[in-house]
Amino acid sequence: MYGQENKVAKATGNYEQLDYVNAQKVYLEVAEKGHESEELFTKLANSYYFNAQYDEAVKWYEKLFSFTTEPEQSNMYLRYSQSLKATGQEAKAAEYYDAFLQKNGFETNQINAQGYHDLTLQNSGRYELKPLERVYDENKVSFGYFKLGDTLYYASTNNTKTFLNIRSAWDGLSFLSLYTVQVDSLNQAISKPKKLKGSFKSKFHESSPVFTTDNNTVYFTRSNNTIVDKKEDQRLKIYKTERINGKWEVAKELSINSDYFSNAHPTLNPDETKLYFSSDRPGGYGESDLYVSEIDAEGNISEPINLGPEINTAGKETFPFVSANNELYFSSDGHFGLGGLDVFYVKIKEGGYGNILNIGEPINSYADDFSFGIDSESNRGFISSNRTDTEGAFIYDNIYSFLETKPVIDVYFAQIQGYVTDIQTELPIEGALIVLRDSEGTVYKKLTTDNKGFYNVETNKFKPYVINASKKLYGTDENLSKPNFENQEINFQLQQNEFVLVAGTDLAKVLNIPIIYFDFDKSNIRKDAQVELEKLLAVLNQYPNLKIEIRSHTDRRGNDAYNKALSQRRATSTLNYLVENGVESSRLKALGFGESKLVNNCSNGVPCSEADHQKNRRSEFIVID
Repeated sequence: MYGQENKVAKATGNYEQLDYVNAQKVYLEVAEKGHESEELFTKLANSYYFNAQYDEAVKWYEKLFSFTTEPEQSNMYLRYSQSLKATGQEAKAAEYYDAFLQKNGFETNQINAQGYHDLTLQNSGRYELKPLERVYDENKVSFGYFKLGDTLYYASTNNTKTFLNIRSAWDGLSFLSLYTVQVDSLNQAISKPKKLKGSFKSKFHESSPVFTTDNNTVYFTRSNNTIVDKKEDQRLKIYKTERINGKWEVAKELSINSDYFSNAHPTLNPDETKLYFSSDRPGGYGESDLYVSEIDAEGNISEPINLGPEINTAGKETFPFVSANNELYFSSDGHFGLGGLDVFYVKIKEGGYGNILNIGEPINSYADDFSFGIDSESNRGFISSNRTDTEGAFIYDNIYSFLETKPVIDVYFAQIQGYVTDIQTELPIEGALIVLRDSEGTVYKKLTTDNKGFYNVETNKFKPYVINASKKLYGTDENLSKPNFENQEINFQLQQNEFVLVAGTDLAKVLNIPIIYFDFDKSNIRKDAQVELEKLLAVLNQYPNLKIEIRSHTDRRGNDAYNKALSQRRATSTLNYLVENGVESSRLKALGFGESKLVNNCSNGVPCSEADHQKNRRSEFIVID
């Protein structure tokens, strides 16, 4: 009745009433009885490792490496290393990590300075660059990129007194004001610059304006004029002004501002629901970081979110710009560049970012290159720089117009793909979770397999990733990708860890018992077979009403009648072992099938390998009514 009751429960969907076999509990019970095997220690160590119980994982990995110095799965070195590191055993962790790399043929993936320079050259030569005539002046500071219609909005000083821009503290006496200039379709100036007044003018600095598409809202940067001490005018804030009935309202600072740190250089995403900006607020990664805030329908600004350590560095990240194609450009002196501030590119993707790319020469140079903006339709834009024709010589910042002649190349692009299947049935596992982590353990990406058990993920060519595959009711598997490969296939086979005990369930598959070993032509239980039968005993003891049918099979070698008799003796011997260990005989049935139920074509007269023959020498433990 046991199996029948479970069938009824399963049919009605009442799964909480079903009995499950939990493989970890079975393995633990067997191991605690003193039985040893590589499989036991591996499965136990992995079960604790994948549940972040690293102290217990270390205990069982230690037993594994004491049992065998060369585990069948080389990933055990990696998992033992990570468990040791998590429990503070750094030196030993490094030892096993190095052993893992050696056994798997991994090479170091560090890119040296020349390597980064070579990658940058791959994206060089894609721009035609010209100074913006009528604005260009070596005795003035000018920078800005925002173009609305045929009008360029930018910031500029109005005299020749020393002014130190983003490279240093703001200690000059000349202040930035906002200007406009008319430009043609080639982004060349065709009018004289004109200073903006009204809401856009104060006694300190204004810069970096960005307009909404309806031309009725402007965000811009202004010095922190709420502090009385003029020596503190280095602090920057982002202000907002709106056009009401054709007139610009008094500019108001955003709620995210502070008198104690700077927010600057705002830019909007294509649908104007996000505000990106630079800030040196506490909690960042370096001198200044890039942040993003949500903008709701009423124009309220949310708390800023740091764009994270992949984009932000210990240096300075500033002057963000988001194109109509959702591409983020920004300037940085923390990523590898050609000079001071270089312009970098990264694709904004759902749930994260792509690879960070230096966009190369001539946009970038030995000098500071910043305030980049591009129109995605015309491929024209503006960049500001303090370069000269003589490398190593500097002038004040000036604006250049450019034409992008070729798209950016993702020099880091690589793909990892593969399949996740059930180790017993070899069927695909849909919805398996794939998690990639970098060398620091930070999650890089998460995704799930499709209905074919397939996954495909874009990665950084030069980085290795720890890839984890998991699924509810299954165990977890993990592997490490190799750097310097553009395409890799990494497949996973997961073993089901929890099974519903219904009639027809084969406990040999549930408990990974492929064969009960007997000496040649013998039917007595060998010591190594006892470990496998202890798994079965644990389940039978856990469920005292469970009944099973013991089925023994042989390969086709030998006389058919003899094989059937031999398999029957072996099945009976297995039954007797279980009875001797406390299982009632009424719960057990022994059947020998000999070579009558081969799982492959290795029948009489067919040449087969030893491995193929072994597939037929199997034991089954079938749950019966």
